[in-house]
Amino acid sequence: MTEQAKVPAIRFAGFTDPWEQRKFGDCFEFLKSNTLSRAGLNGENGTARNVHYGDILIKFGDCLDGERSDLPFITDDTVLPKYAGSILREGDVIFADTAEDETAGKCVELRKLPKEPTISGLHTIPARPRFPFGTGYLGHYLNSDAYHRQLLPLMQGIKVISVSKAALQDTQVRFPGLSEQSAIGAALNEIDSLITLHQRKYDKLVIFKKSMLEKMFPKDGESVPEIRFAGFTDPWEQRKLGEIVSIGAGAPPSAFSAGNFLYVKVDDLNESSHFQFDSAQRVDANTAVKPIRKGSIIFAKRGAAILGNKVRVLGKTAYIDTNMMALEPRGVDADFLWLFINQTGLYRIADTSTIPQINNKHIEPYPVDIPNMAEQQAIGTFFSRLDDLITLHQRKLELLQNIKKSLLDKMFV
Repeated sequence: MTEQAKVPAIRFAGFTDPWEQRKFGDCFEFLKSNTLSRAGLNGENGTARNVHYGDILIKFGDCLDGERSDLPFITDDTVLPKYAGSILREGDVIFADTAEDETAGKCVELRKLPKEPTISGLHTIPARPRFPFGTGYLGHYLNSDAYHRQLLPLMQGIKVISVSKAALQDTQVRFPGLSEQSAIGAALNEIDSLITLHQRKYDKLVIFKKSMLEKMFPKDGESVPEIRFAGFTDPWEQRKLGEIVSIGAGAPPSAFSAGNFLYVKVDDLNESSHFQFDSAQRVDANTAVKPIRKGSIIFAKRGAAILGNKVRVLGKTAYIDTNMMALEPRGVDADFLWLFINQTGLYRIADTSTIPQINNKHIEPYPVDIPNMAEQQAIGTFFSRLDDLITLHQRKLELLQNIKKSLLDKMFV
């Protein structure tokens, strides 16, 4: 029997009717899935396609456009007839019943399908709605916290987490009228399209940067790179790293206070550090050591897990702790030096002792190929602007993902 459920925090104008709540089994019927592993699939040809649970967990979003998603083919043509009654249709949903974490139960709604018959694969639970739903509604709703949290207490396993058909049967499905469903699906699909657009732009820029780094620095045994800016023809010069940087050491702070200097600890060095260390502590001047000036590169010098983690000091002058070193540019462009250090991977030259570490004896003789200052600056500026563009798309992507998360929290009950 249908129950009336509460309404969400956000609704489109004109919709005021209460939402319905029904048992999963009243809304869906289960289809059969096959047991083919990746070994039974291929990316080239076949008479039928397959939806693999790993792709649901990692590759696909909430809604699947099978015409564009390169669904793999089933290699054995004799498999399809066994699943004649479970060939997928648009509007069907497929759950991944297994994962290594609580993403088990992730779902995809089929919006478009390729011309070949398509069936659901290993570790999936395909289900067909018993009555129409608005396009995109189920994909977004069944992946929302509003629905997924019902599955959490029903999951089983430790190393591998699984969700069963019986668990799904124990859940409740909530939905508004068909017109409101369609409006919700259309809005979230549009956000997904924007997320995909910026993800592709971001990915292309990252790949472009990687390619240019490989081509704008000389390969081993060569004195010039494959690609250069116009007007530069002189061979690059090999120097020692110790000749173009000053090496700074860390020390305990003299006193923590609301001083004018940052004190950067090794724990502050992580993949998300954005150079400014807004959360770093402030200290007064430390007379025992020199401060690390703007433009320097600071990095962890010991510890297997963090060795080589690095950032640049672009804000205030800083002091660093004893587990860190600093390289201050001396007669070399700061942006160019940052590129070189990122290319090198200083952790590779560490002592292979009980606690791997980098010392001055590793830094000072390390070979560096550099062009003249004008070419250094041209290269540094180019990659600095490219990094700004990558960061811009990354921030837009994160903003859209946060907007979607917020809407999912507020548009469903």
